[in-house]
Amino acid sequence: MVKLIEILEGIRPDVDFLNETNLINDGVLDSFDIVSIISELNDEYDIAIRVTELGPENFNSMEAIHKMVERLRTKE
Repeated sequence: MVKLIEILEGIRPDVDFLNETNLINDGVLDSFDIVSIISELNDEYDIAIRVTELGPENFNSMEAIHKMVERLRTKE
């Protein structure tokens, strides 16, 4: 999870990813942020985040992002 925090903070150092739970719903992250996060996650974890994964339930918090990454890593 440390690497995930580094990725997220590298993209948006102004966001408290450890405590924020409504990254999408509250508009903390915009579409460019999401594209950047997806690109970094795909490269770092060798996964493919598909359009079907783009719902707020997978990006509203660091924990949700982590769960999605782990789920996709076990699928591959």
